[in-house]
Amino acid sequence: MLEILYQDDALLAVNKPAGLPVHRSKLIGPADAFLVDLLREQVGGELFLAHRLDRATSGVLLVARSAAVAAALGEQFMGREVHKQYLAVVRGWPEPAEGLVDYALPGSRETGPRREARTRYRRLATVEVPIALGRYPQQRYALVLAEPETGRFRQIRKHMAHLHHPVIGDCQHGRGDHNRLYKQYFACHRMLLHAWRLQFAHPVSGARMTLQAPLDAAYEALLARFAWPLPSALQEADRWPHSPSSLV
Repeated sequence: MLEILYQDDALLAVNKPAGLPVHRSKLIGPADAFLVDLLREQVGGELFLAHRLDRATSGVLLVARSAAVAAALGEQFMGREVHKQYLAVVRGWPEPAEGLVDYALPGSRETGPRREARTRYRRLATVEVPIALGRYPQQRYALVLAEPETGRFRQIRKHMAHLHHPVIGDCQHGRGDHNRLYKQYFACHRMLLHAWRLQFAHPVSGARMTLQAPLDAAYEALLARFAWPLPSALQEADRWPHSPSSLV
């Protein structure tokens, strides 16, 4: 069963597992199951997606119980009134340790027009592992908190790759050699990008809500192995610098 993080008469939030597509789409390959279908079987009634997460990404996903609520939530996302925070494990140690990536991106078609795209990030923890790869005897990795200000297609994945710090497990924009290293040495077979926290206004009551999705066992085990802080310990994660450096 899907883990339900919150529910009421207007909406519900689930902790989407990595590897589970949200709904049928021409952009994804064949799949045995889709989140929206599984959720309908679990809770019953009509359901409407308020936003999307990539198939390989886990974490908080909002689902409305009516078209009107979905439209109201959609307006918040379009108006950039939703505060989104993701946890990602990336190759290397991003420098500076916190900043703003301001780099326009195309849509789902790489040949399409580029649109404004901005992602704030903060490096939370680092590790150096004694595993040889290529010409380097040791490999560096970092835990990063990413906050997309816009909602472009695969924005965080593309922005981290643009900085030459791709997300581990990203098959489209990452590094295959490092992805294989994580499978071989750390038994990690998923992309390490997790929609951790979501802040928004309840579309009916107007109350400000903060929803948080726990990490799955594989992601949490990796953080423990590297002696990195678990999300429950990241109490200051939503305090961003007022004037972060801009990277293009």
